[in-house]
Amino acid sequence: MIDAALAQGFQMLLVLALAPLLTGLVRKVKARLLRRRGAPVLQPYRDLLRLIRKEAVIAENASWLFRAAPYLIFAATWVAAALVPTFASGLLFSWSADLIAIVALLGSARFFQTLAGMDIGTSFGGLGSSREVMIASLAEPALLMVAFTLSLLAHSTQLSTITEVVRFQEVGLRISLAMVLLALILVALAENARIPVDNPATHLELTMVHEAMVLEYSGRHLAMIEFGAALKLLLYLSLIAGVFLPFGMARAGDGLAAHGVGLAAYLAKLAVGGVLLAAFETAIAKMRVFRVPEFLGSALMLGFLATLLLFVSRGL
Repeated sequence: MIDAALAQGFQMLLVLALAPLLTGLVRKVKARLLRRRGAPVLQPYRDLLRLIRKEAVIAENASWLFRAAPYLIFAATWVAAALVPTFASGLLFSWSADLIAIVALLGSARFFQTLAGMDIGTSFGGLGSSREVMIASLAEPALLMVAFTLSLLAHSTQLSTITEVVRFQEVGLRISLAMVLLALILVALAENARIPVDNPATHLELTMVHEAMVLEYSGRHLAMIEFGAALKLLLYLSLIAGVFLPFGMARAGDGLAAHGVGLAAYLAKLAVGGVLLAAFETAIAKMRVFRVPEFLGSALMLGFLATLLLFVSRGL
C-alpha cells in the first residue's frame, strides 16, 4: 500500500518534470513532420536553465506586480496541474481537485498575466492583454459548461469522482460526452495559444497573443512564465486523459504495482496526446484573430448543448 502523502508529493513533482518534456516532444514531432531535424526533446529543460542563469532586465517604470506576476502565474498553474488526477485517483488532495477550483486557478493566473502585460505601458503588452481577455471571455464559460455537464453525470465536480464514474459505472457512449470532449479540446487549443488560435513559434505583432504579454520579460521571470505555459499544456492533456480515458489509473490504497501501471498508462496517454497535437498543428493553418470568437463560440455552444441534452435525458 502506497502512503497517500507520498503519492500526492510524487504527482506534484511528476507534473513539474514532465511539462517541459511534453513541450519538447510536440516541437520535435512537428519538426519531423515538416521534414526538419528539429531541436532535441530535452531542449526545453536547457532553455529554462539558461533563462534562470541570466540576469533579469526590468524596465524603470515596472511596478511590484511586474516582478511578482511570473511567480504567481507559475504557482497557480502548478497547483491546478497537480490537482488533476494523473496516474492515480483519490489522492490526498483529491477533495480539493474540483473542476470549478481549477477554472478559478487558471483564471487567476490569466488575470495576473494580463495585468503584467499592461504594467509597462507598451503597445504590444496592451494588444496581447486585450486579446487574452477576449479569448478568456468565451473560453472560461465554455470550460464551466464542461464542468456542469460532467457534474450532472457524476453528481460531483471533483475530478477523482468523475474519473471513477466514467471508469467503473459504464456510462457508455453518450452524445453529450462527445460534445464535451470536443468543446474541451477547442478550449485547450485556445488557452494554450496553439494553432489555429495562435502560433507559439512566431513573434508576429499582428497575430501574437501570449508572446505579446511577455516580450518585456527576461531571465528568471521569463523562465517562470514559460514553465507555467508548459504546465498549462500538461494540465489540459491530463484533464482530457483523466476524464475521458481513465483506464489504467490506480485507486487510493492500491499497491506499488497498480501505481506503476497507472504511471505507465499516463505516460503513454501524454505521448499519444503530444503526437496528435503536433500532427493537428502541422495539418491546419492559423486562423485570423477576428475568427477566434467564432471558434470559441462553437466550444461554448457545444458545452451548453451538452449540458442541456444531459439534463433533459436524465429527466425522461
